[in-house]
Formats: sequence, structure tokens, C-alpha cells
Amino acid sequence: MTNHETTHEATATEGQETTNQTFPFTAIVDQEEMKRALVLNAINPDIGGVLIRGERGTAKSTAVRALADVLPDHEVVSDCPYGCPPNDYERMCSDCRERVDAGEELPTRTQPMRVVDLPLNASEDRVVGSIDLERAVQEGERQFEPGILAEANRNILYVDEVNLLDDHIVDVLLDAAAMGENIVEREGVSFRHPAEFILVGTMNPEEGDLRPQLLDRFGLVVDVAGVNEVDDRVEISQRRAAFDADPDAFRAEYAGTQRELRADIVTAEERLPDVTLDDAIARLIAGMNIELDVDGHRGDITLRRAARTLAAFEGDSEASARTVRRVARMSLEHRLQRLPFEEEEQDVLSVFHEVRRELGLED
Repeated sequence: MTNHETTHEATATEGQETTNQTFPFTAIVDQEEMKRALVLNAINPDIGGVLIRGERGTAKSTAVRALADVLPDHEVVSDCPYGCPPNDYERMCSDCRERVDAGEELPTRTQPMRVVDLPLNASEDRVVGSIDLERAVQEGERQFEPGILAEANRNILYVDEVNLLDDHIVDVLLDAAAMGENIVEREGVSFRHPAEFILVGTMNPEEGDLRPQLLDRFGLVVDVAGVNEVDDRVEISQRRAAFDADPDAFRAEYAGTQRELRADIVTAEERLPDVTLDDAIARLIAGMNIELDVDGHRGDITLRRAARTLAAFEGDSEASARTVRRVARMSLEHRLQRLPFEEEEQDVLSVFHEVRRELGLED
């Protein structure tokens, strides 16, 4: 994947500090695969998050922070630390459920999606929250201090330089993302709360990689690189200059495309449950994972979810070989087994075409 937007990230933080505004998601030049991976996870967080790998200055952070701007606002219980959905009992925390059971009318407000940052130096208690053990023992009450996972519920959880984060913390994040809840256990005292979030990690491979076991647990992985095309570099610098000169005017210029993308995401969320994936496409996905020697079933499950989600986003009623092809690399490439001194790497798309031909499917 070639990156066509090298300067956004380098100046994103500075731009946000001076204008308190984010660069529009739809104004990011090219970067189609990265943007697709982010949007698919926004539509269907069950895909399992996305990891974006690339050198410095490749718009990783800019794209992540811009994503929240094109996601729909959501209604929350206004005095709940987890932002529970007031009309979805199954997704509420225990306190909100108790209040509903007691006949209380929950106070509500509408709020936008947020990007919640996880600092590299965050302790486990800061991430998962902490239990006041002394109070629990002496008074029999579970006093819980919410952590970052509580704040991230129903938002975007962003981990920059995730490869530099302690492996145990990464495990905790991935566990919570998979289960949709955070469970804290200390000295026989336990507490749980909802933790549904869109997990996004970014990293520079030059600073070290994730262990394969952790890498495999990210739903999608996208690699971005530096731009080498003159016209694209000119377009990037011109847009960046226009944004820095007048952020409000620049954002107004892209307001229409931002609204359109937000509407498409909402429609895709509504359409997704009805998108089908027939037996032939299921066999294509299974055949690819077998040919690529992908361990376990995460590859099959993720590719199925990503293909159905892309179909929903593009207005199709069923996943096809074409939609499988467009999400195959980001779903499977990071799961391939690399043997020592292996000269040739398996190519996901070559295997796709081979299996598709064997099954007689149209792309």
C-alpha cells in the first residue's frame, strides 16, 4: 500500500492545539485502504480493531483523530461514567440496570463520538480501573474507580506506538475489545462494566514489532508508506496549507462530503444485519485460509465480517468475491506464517485468484 498523504500527521497535533479542530477525514489524500479499514471498524466493531503500521509522517494519527468527526452522535445516560445507551438494557452497566428495574427514568443527553488516548506509560490500574479493597473488606461495598476502558466505552480507543506498550496491557485491551466488557479482579473482589470501543493502534515498524500472538488478535492491519508521486505531494501540501491558514473555511469546504460519509456509515450499520454471505463465498474464504496456512479460525471469521461490512457500506445485499478481494490483505496478511530464511512470501491476492478460479467464482 502506497501512502499518498505524508504531511498531515506531522502537523496534526500542532493544528489541533492552535485551532481545536481536526483535519477532515474526507480531505485526506488517497490512503484508501487505511480509510476503508477505519470505516469498516466504525460500522462493525466486531471486526476486532485495526492496526496501522507506517513510518513517521504517514497520516496515521490524523486519520484516526479525524474518524470521530464522521461518526454519528449517540445518546447516553448523562450521569453514568460508562455512557450507557439508555434504550438498550443488555448493554447497560449493572447500576443503570438496577435503576431501570426500580422504575427510574434515566437522564439522557446526546454526545459525539470521542477519541480516547491511552498513554504509553499508563499503569494497569489506570487502564482497567481500580477497586478500593479496604472499603470492600471493611464496609462490604465495592468502590470502583473507572479507568481508561470505562471512558472508551462506545468511543474510539486510540493507542499510538502500540508496539512500545507493555504486552500485558495490550492483552488486556484486546481481551476487553473481544468481550465487550472489562472485568477487574483484586483479592477475591471483582467488578465488571461494559467496554465496547473501536480499537485503533498505530506504530512505526522501525521501532519494533508486536509479538505474532498479539498481532493476530487485531482484526485488520494496514501498512502505509511514504509518497513518491509529485502531484500527490503537491495536493497534500496545498490542503495542509489551506487548513492551517483558515481551519473553519477548510472544514466548511468538506462539510458536505463529511455529512455524506456519516450518512453512509449510519445506513451501513442499519443494513449490515441483513447482508448475506452464501456458501460459495464461505468456501472461498475457507480455501484461502487453508492455502495460506493461517492458524486457527480468526482469519476466516474476520474476513467474513469485513466482507459483509464492506458490502453493507457499498449498498450490496450480499458479500461477493469482489468484496472479499478488497479486504483480503488487511484481514489475512498479518496472520501469515513466516519461516526463517524464507525467500518468497505468500501473496494473499494470488491465493485469492487461485482459489476463486478453482471454485469457478466471478470476481
